[in-house]
Amino acid sequence: MTYSIAAHDPDAQQWGVAVQSKFLSVGSVVPWAEPHVGAIATQAYANPRYGPDGLALMRDGLSAKEVVERLTAADDGRNQRQLGVVDAHGGSASWTGPECNEWAGHRTGPGYAAQGNILVSGETVDALAETFESSTGSLAERLLDCLVAAQAAGGDRRGQQSASLLVVERDGGYGKLSDTLVDLRVEDHIRPIDELKRLYTLHDRLFGRTPRERWLPLEGDLLAEVRTRLDRLGFADLDAWAGVANLEERVDGDDAIDPVVLEALREDSSD
Repeated sequence: MTYSIAAHDPDAQQWGVAVQSKFLSVGSVVPWAEPHVGAIATQAYANPRYGPDGLALMRDGLSAKEVVERLTAADDGRNQRQLGVVDAHGGSASWTGPECNEWAGHRTGPGYAAQGNILVSGETVDALAETFESSTGSLAERLLDCLVAAQAAGGDRRGQQSASLLVVERDGGYGKLSDTLVDLRVEDHIRPIDELKRLYTLHDRLFGRTPRERWLPLEGDLLAEVRTRLDRLGFADLDAWAGVANLEERVDGDDAIDPVVLEALREDSSD
């Protein structure tokens, strides 16, 4: 019913899972991840306990291969399960039970585990793997690209319904007080991947990170413009407006402004 990819970005020290399925709220079952531990996708006739139990095993130092072996060996229903695991070091392993509905299978490589069942063909899983291997950008962007490519290659034989994107990074989430960098779900939609991409664009606008060297100095004409626009909106300073606009994560001091914040302020205060 599902295709997914669990993956690791060693440079960013991020772990994540992207998934699409003809199944309601697939994000509530399939994806699991913990920074510096690993990522897990559990699907087909899914065993949700594979998620927390697998992360616990990796927390104790087991590799992705060992986790797959340990979980499936202890599960009488393993022949109907599908599982993909990436560990803290990017090691990967997958399991496709022999009783999973056709087409079912998986591919693994450095930093990723791709798998799917009830697919049009194996080209869907090939697209997941090949897109991840060749893509660039953030882990979230690469995982979204994988879903798009997999759907274009055939996808779930029964169609589309829900999709999910989960990415974790130590202290990478809101206020640097959360490990959840991205956690977006489309529960029921005619084109869930398109909707997931739309939500991610919104998420990145609010919570993304523009490199500081690309921020604009708040001085001269630009400073005067920002003050005028804030006055027009009735705010004393940029912090006050950003808190209402949900852009507080993109404001840091009053000496420079994130271009994304400037664009949003201009839109909000336009005549």
